[in-house]
Amino acid sequence: MEDPERQPDPSQRSARPRRNAPVLLLILGLVAIVALVLGSNSANTLKVDVSQANEFVMEGKVANITIYDGKRLVGEFRDSAEEAKEHKKFEVDYAGPAENSEYTPELLKSWRSKLGADGKVEQKETSGFVTALPQILLWVGILVLFWFLILRQMGRVGGQNVSQFGRSRARLATKERSNVTFDDVAGIEEAEEEVTEIVAFLKSPQKFKKIGARIPRGVMLVGPPGCGKTLLAKAIAGEAGVPFFSVSGSDFVEMFVGVGASRVRDLFKQARENSPCIIFLDEIDAVGRRRGTGLGGGHDEREQTLNQILVEMDGFDTDQGIILLAATNRPDVLDPALLRPGRFDRNLVINLPDIKGREQILRIHSRKVKMSPSADLSKVARATPGFSGADLEALVNEAALMAVTAGRDRVTFHDMEEARDKIRFGRSRKSMIMSDTERETTAYHEAGHTIVNVLEEKADPLHKVTIIPRGMALGVTMMLPAQDRHGMSRKELLARLRVAYGGRVAEDLIFDDITNGAQNDIEQATEMARLMVTKWGMSDLVGPISYAEGEEHMFLGREVARTVNHSEETAQLIDDEVKRLLVDAHKSARDTLESNLDALHAVAKALLKYETLDAEEVGAVMRGDSIDALRAARGDSAAAPPPMPEPSPEPSDGVPGDGRGNEGFAY
Repeated sequence: MEDPERQPDPSQRSARPRRNAPVLLLILGLVAIVALVLGSNSANTLKVDVSQANEFVMEGKVANITIYDGKRLVGEFRDSAEEAKEHKKFEVDYAGPAENSEYTPELLKSWRSKLGADGKVEQKETSGFVTALPQILLWVGILVLFWFLILRQMGRVGGQNVSQFGRSRARLATKERSNVTFDDVAGIEEAEEEVTEIVAFLKSPQKFKKIGARIPRGVMLVGPPGCGKTLLAKAIAGEAGVPFFSVSGSDFVEMFVGVGASRVRDLFKQARENSPCIIFLDEIDAVGRRRGTGLGGGHDEREQTLNQILVEMDGFDTDQGIILLAATNRPDVLDPALLRPGRFDRNLVINLPDIKGREQILRIHSRKVKMSPSADLSKVARATPGFSGADLEALVNEAALMAVTAGRDRVTFHDMEEARDKIRFGRSRKSMIMSDTERETTAYHEAGHTIVNVLEEKADPLHKVTIIPRGMALGVTMMLPAQDRHGMSRKELLARLRVAYGGRVAEDLIFDDITNGAQNDIEQATEMARLMVTKWGMSDLVGPISYAEGEEHMFLGREVARTVNHSEETAQLIDDEVKRLLVDAHKSARDTLESNLDALHAVAKALLKYETLDAEEVGAVMRGDSIDALRAARGDSAAAPPPMPEPSPEPSDGVPGDGRGNEGFAY
């Protein structure tokens, strides 16, 4: 068997024809020069008939005459002739047969006598090839140019020759090439255990066959984007020690029908030649979508590619040691035939990491980063619920960039915290100029969220509140759960609704007016209340019944084809119940703030002074303690408030932000 490590690189194979390009250009240039020379000579010849040629001879303007094959006459002008200023020669083309030529012996005799001893009249025999040589060279040059500039480029589609168009684009990886192992994967212990069985089978298949165990033919990795599906596949490549073919689902699909199926056949052919091995299909939903949806029918290129994958999976035997891995974040759109037993026998769900997994992932990505002792990764893990592995990797990198920009040689906890906020909410815009009215409105809005959150028993603990513009928001109130949560009770959801309306209620109480800054708050609250009524059965009036709208149409997409499975009276009942939940939450938030106006004013003034407060500082403000004393006791470097930007000299229109809900709360 040929060593896969010694196989020529496809990029090198495709580059070889380019080495002949200078030679082809040189030949093309020589042909063009010859054609131009011959063409210029032809263009410098005067076309005349026999009578005009006879006049030139009789007037003494001709030096020599040559007749080729009794048909074509070429004469050379004397230098003294007037015609010689523009043409060196003249030519007569006789189209008739040579035996009936107009060049009679009498005419030639008269020309010889006129030219005398200084001139001559000759008759020569030539071949047709020599005569047509200029035209032949000209057409050869045109054809070579056409091939080199047009056909050769058409023969390369997507950087690949037509002869190799149906070849697989899978990338071959071996243990020596892959530097990712299971030590680089964290937060998905169950998934690691599943694929460890596959690696063990590939290393020692006889141990499994001895007791009759059969390893799955295919494993489908399912999970949200960034959760580590591709990373796990790379780790398998590093651990298995067998050839590993990696290809994306989009690499099979082309504009020509049948190319994808050809590439699938070539991929499995290579896999059989390198067995035992692993084939990894990333983003398989690009070709594995449910058949019969769309406009192409059975002639659709994507469906033909899927059909070929199904046939190949049925065609190879597990004894050959070929295992197929696939990854997708859309399992709902895959064809059922792809997921049946015997093809992808096992679905491996890779969820977002929990707090323990997030800490492990942070430690993996911070191996090569110089971390300060203050950068407690366990605290960072607690502060990043809902972050994927890719998000955590970006967080560590952003924190390192911020440390370098600030001139520090180590990453601090402040860098990690700022990187977390940047990834989730966007970069802080400290240089943004806001009017005093906008800053005060934003401060009371965020203070309203904060007070309701602190006083709600079932609400998640407050993390921090800020009025520094970040991303599209003018201010943010952030809450973090004490631990990872996988479900929520009705009381906890109702507490979230009340916290959501805290900002709008605070504006109304203090300024006797409201702004558009609560748009995002209202959207979140409305969506949450509708889910409580229609999906989660948390309304006593509607009952424990699911009134969720039907599944999305497989082809038309979202919100184009919906199935309504309840009556208009039920729809009205649902709307009334959603409105009741939201109105009650609004009223409860108003009652809470009216009973704690002093705390609302204190937190808002502290935000105007310090811009950002954490949970401990908010508690100190509500108790009447000094924030400066608290920060000094903690040893914070930010004991004094940061300098504030100068207010805008232009009058404000009184509308904070761009009307998209720029102040709010966030979990």
